[in-house]
Amino acid sequence: MFKTRYLITNQFTHFQRSSFSSQPFDLVVIGGGPGGYVAAIKAAQLGLKTACVEKRGTLGGTCLNVGCIPSKALLNISHKYEDAHKNFKGLGIKVDNLGVDWAQVQKKKGDIVGSLTKGIEGLFAKNKVSYYKGWGKFASKNEIAIDLNDGKKETITTKNTLIATGSEPTPFPGLDFDEKVVISSTGALALQQIPKKLVVIGGGVIGVEMASVYQRLGTEVTVVEYLDNICGAIDLEVSKAFQKILTKQGIKFLIGHKVLGGKNLGNGAEVTIEPVKGGDKITLTADHVLVSTGRRPYTQGLNAESIGVKLDNRGRIQIGHNFTTGVDGVYAIGDVVEGPMLAHKAEEEGIAVAEILTGKVGHVNYDAIPGVIYTNPEVATVGKTEEELKKAGVQYAKGSFPFLANSRAKANDEIEGFIKVLTDKKTDKLLGVHIVGPNAGEMIAEAVLGIEYGAASEDLARTCHAHPTLSEALKEACMSAHFKPIHM
Repeated sequence: MFKTRYLITNQFTHFQRSSFSSQPFDLVVIGGGPGGYVAAIKAAQLGLKTACVEKRGTLGGTCLNVGCIPSKALLNISHKYEDAHKNFKGLGIKVDNLGVDWAQVQKKKGDIVGSLTKGIEGLFAKNKVSYYKGWGKFASKNEIAIDLNDGKKETITTKNTLIATGSEPTPFPGLDFDEKVVISSTGALALQQIPKKLVVIGGGVIGVEMASVYQRLGTEVTVVEYLDNICGAIDLEVSKAFQKILTKQGIKFLIGHKVLGGKNLGNGAEVTIEPVKGGDKITLTADHVLVSTGRRPYTQGLNAESIGVKLDNRGRIQIGHNFTTGVDGVYAIGDVVEGPMLAHKAEEEGIAVAEILTGKVGHVNYDAIPGVIYTNPEVATVGKTEEELKKAGVQYAKGSFPFLANSRAKANDEIEGFIKVLTDKKTDKLLGVHIVGPNAGEMIAEAVLGIEYGAASEDLARTCHAHPTLSEALKEACMSAHFKPIHM
């Protein structure tokens, strides 16, 4: 799923390359994405002589450059356009000659990305992190050979190395990415014009976010999903409600269908599908096919296996306690290791490694990692789903509250969705919170905090929430789980 956070500084873009390469670094981070750059900054703040090697030439990784941030920019812009197009009249706001200047949209997206990448370079300079623009690989476990982007080569020595090289889109057999007709999420963010028809293979987070962007702008969008529900990892009740909302908005879903093959026709594409449970084949045509069937770890060219780093059967780096790879002084975090491919998960792991290297107790609570889908309405989750609790045989209680009964949601005319709270039936401890509704991505933070500190639903229910706010719906859902809500 795409998301992260960034601290914006001024436009100070100075960076340094080490002028004393003979002296070893305490830590070299390979990869300047959310996990890598955060780890580098934290390590430097804790007193370690730190370097970061990033081949892209700009910091922030996939998330900032071609993922989380540009996609959220397009989601925000397309939502404002759709709101003006469909809802302003009912609010008494008159808008004439409404249209989309796609070139300006792309420019705005680029400006946002550019300002943030420069901000991270400024943070590196502020914290004295040496920044190498180039391809880093292991010459030995304590030596990193760098093919610099300016054509030069350099080798630096280090006591510790952190692998944080992220992930890349998983291709679909027979539909090779050309980023013009058959596109990954990267290509979907940079189309030269708004397509008339778009087929999306994969109804996961990336698929539904990009489907939402283009549907709002007038594209006929069809999402093909192998499973019986979209965004398969989320709570099933939430998934079904979410799909119903997106269908009402105009996205067509072909659920329980498998892709048999496809053709890139140069000026468009064909995709042949059939129901998983059997049935007639269907051929879909579109201007573009977005393949969003997942991402895979990116470890090519690191030469990590030559020093003893081992990969599992999915290409992920195997790690043990404290993110160790089994090779002394070599660590790994983020998308290249097991766990959800989330920018904020990688950030927390990066901070933990920096703390471990300086004798502190680095800690990541994987039961308190939120997930957010930035559509409208948003979906946000943390903790266990109802299906997971049933499978584990956990006795649980459930409470829910609809935004239809929330006064702020009514005033904002954003009444679709609900909040669902799952608790331990005996202790009332929060086990999972699932939201489909307005500003879900912001509201989930309260639930994350509750789970992190072992709160009960009664704790949140007895906490005063400002009125009128959307967060009162979470209070009421917790009241529902503990006893009874007031406003329903």
